[in-house]
Amino acid sequence: MTPPQRRRRRPRERPPEPPAPPSPLAHPEGSEGEEGRDGPRNPERLYVLTGGGEDTDRAEVDLVTLVVARAAVPPPGIQPEQTALLRLCGTPLSVAEISAYLHLPFSVVTVLLTELLAAGLVRARAPIARQALPDRSLLEAVMHGLQKL
Repeated sequence: MTPPQRRRRRPRERPPEPPAPPSPLAHPEGSEGEEGRDGPRNPERLYVLTGGGEDTDRAEVDLVTLVVARAAVPPPGIQPEQTALLRLCGTPLSVAEISAYLHLPFSVVTVLLTELLAAGLVRARAPIARQALPDRSLLEAVMHGLQKL
């Protein structure tokens, strides 16, 4: 009687992955600059998005400021990037998340948010700040509870 022969497992061939769906702000060929999707963007496009940077008044937002849209449907006549921003903000999102989802720099997102805040289409609030130091009585109560264990 001969022992059973083991067969080598060959890795299964995976079917080719379907192409990723286009983002809400898909760019035509050649508009992303010479370095492509991961490199810097076309600076002229960002200049147009921000309206030329003429306004120096920007909303006081930072990376953790939460933004939520006030209306479910964006009004007609606003930029496509602002429409995408309003659709994203159906639930509260931080400015950092918005910047990542839209593939735009933080400074450009702040300009877009300033315009939307002035129009009353979004609401922004700072995250809930915690106290600098915890309450001493709370720490003592926790310490006594741990000692009793």
